[in-house]
Amino acid sequence: MLTKRIIACLDVRGGRVVKGVQFVDIIDAGDPAELAHRHAAAGADEVVLLDITATHEGRGTLLETVRRAAAKLFVPFTVGGGVRTAEDAEAVFTAGADKVSINSAAIARPELIGEIGASFGAQAVIVAIDARRGERGAEDAEVYISGGRKPTGRRVVEWAREAEARGAGEILLTSMDADGMRTGFDCELTAAVSEAVQIPVIASGGAGSAQHFVDVFGRGKADAALAASIFHFGVTDSRELKAQLAQSGVSVRLPC
Repeated sequence: MLTKRIIACLDVRGGRVVKGVQFVDIIDAGDPAELAHRHAAAGADEVVLLDITATHEGRGTLLETVRRAAAKLFVPFTVGGGVRTAEDAEAVFTAGADKVSINSAAIARPELIGEIGASFGAQAVIVAIDARRGERGAEDAEVYISGGRKPTGRRVVEWAREAEARGAGEILLTSMDADGMRTGFDCELTAAVSEAVQIPVIASGGAGSAQHFVDVFGRGKADAALAASIFHFGVTDSRELKAQLAQSGVSVRLPC
């Protein structure tokens, strides 16, 4: 049985880690390098750093922030935000990332997925999908871009299939409806995407307890699950979470 991955997320704005609820009501959570090291040391399988205002502000990724965080890490490190070209991706990899996450730029020019993959391998390309469905069914969930500010009119499942066909190595699926609420992942939406593609799907948005992870790995059919606020603010850490998951029968890599 393949182990399920626990991923710690650092949403960065202005060089600081922040966290909001449904992409608004942002509060400060700390220094990216310090939090990256803390989460990895506590047993996170991977760390993701998302520069959440780079696209909206029309700038590149904060490479110095990436370098500082990468220097503290010994687990796979993904960076997203402001990557618009293969050259941007190369700069992020040079700064210490193992993978890049692309979102708005992939919607604007889907060929970017294959261009980055051709140079660095499909395993290094994550397509992030910010999804909102409100009262609609999972199949009708809509893709949003620009840090959740702009609807695209595209359906999430359809876009996930295209991203895979164009060479994405993983899908990072964030439920905007559940983000920061700590009421559980959107298992129905996650399952719809997981069943539509063959590549790994990372569930994001809504983590509040170990049971929520059990649910998204089971009913949601996720390969990995990402959390932010429960780690940043001391609700739990990856070591404690993994122990609870193992007791519930979920296969995870237990930290030493």
